[in-house]
Amino acid sequence: MSIRLTPRSAKEAVGGIWQDSQGAVWLCASVRAIPEKGRANAALIKLLAKTLGLPPAAISLEAGDISRLKRVRISANTAIVMQRLQILAGDT
Repeated sequence: MSIRLTPRSAKEAVGGIWQDSQGAVWLCASVRAIPEKGRANAALIKLLAKTLGLPPAAISLEAGDISRLKRVRISANTAIVMQRLQILAGDT
């Protein structure tokens, strides 16, 4: 899954989409944590787990450790996760 993360946000949220210059679509997320020593990444995983109703261990960061643009892997029932992600992205 592709995510565009905004650290140091006033609120924590997942939802909406952002499209980059190549046309790739990214799910938007924001966390209050600062982007130092992996704090924002950890907050993102915790937020995604809570939002998707999954244990944090089911979500891992694959790429984008120091970038706003992240790739995460979700180890869970794909159909349920995809349905929840479509709702978050505004694709109902």
